[in-house]
Amino acid sequence: MSLLLCRLEPVQHPYYVEVLGIHLYSSQELCYVIYNNPLLVMEDFLDTPLITFIREELGMEPLARKLQTLSDQKNNTDAMLLLILSECDYYTESEINRFKQTLAACRKYHPAEYLKAVADALFQKKQYGKAIVRYQKILEFPKDKVVDDEFLAKVYHNLGAVYAQMFQYEKAFRALDQSYVLHKNPDTLKRIYFLTVFEPALAVRERYQSLFTPQAKEKWEEELSLARQNAMAAKEVAALRELFKKDPVKRMKGAGEMICQWKQEYRGMI
Repeated sequence: MSLLLCRLEPVQHPYYVEVLGIHLYSSQELCYVIYNNPLLVMEDFLDTPLITFIREELGMEPLARKLQTLSDQKNNTDAMLLLILSECDYYTESEINRFKQTLAACRKYHPAEYLKAVADALFQKKQYGKAIVRYQKILEFPKDKVVDDEFLAKVYHNLGAVYAQMFQYEKAFRALDQSYVLHKNPDTLKRIYFLTVFEPALAVRERYQSLFTPQAKEKWEEELSLARQNAMAAKEVAALRELFKKDPVKRMKGAGEMICQWKQEYRGMI
């Protein structure tokens, strides 16, 4: 766990970053979000509400004016991001230059590679619904030197992983199956086996049963066992255990709050 120290700014209405599910209370937090999530701020992040937040809540009128001018000129996203980092004095010049290089490198990606990188970043942030939309869009690209069978297999693999996280095991299997057809990756085969464990009723093609060798299954079961042990030590489980140590009244109140939190987290994934 890390602590981000920020200067206090008189923010009355924090800015909500939907893609991350967090509120911003300072210019330094804004810089931190930009610097550490380049792929998620290169397209739709810089909009009128953000500029309004910078002007009215952060009290940075000169910066807001410059951003508005760049925004009116179109196609100035990178310049706007770099301007925010420079004006807020949170990162050093060398750090900002590294960020500039990162932006330039991302802009050189093949469109499908760029979209996959964005989808992967959304996946990591548990923005599953948004990630799925982008993975599916990649599958519409015509094949070329970049969009080959191996690349598409990775897209299907990650799409299957997203569906599995959302407990949509049938869709997860279809995506992983397509991934394995395109590229015989042992890790994909392992994930297909895991799906059969999580959802025994899953209609897995018979040809996979012959690929689930006793040696492979023994190794995978060890991985599953370790994963279950780690899950038992997870924050949510620990909180639940602590909850049941309380008296009945507090237990019911805490359970309600926890369920509310889980519902909000799930809605954010869709």
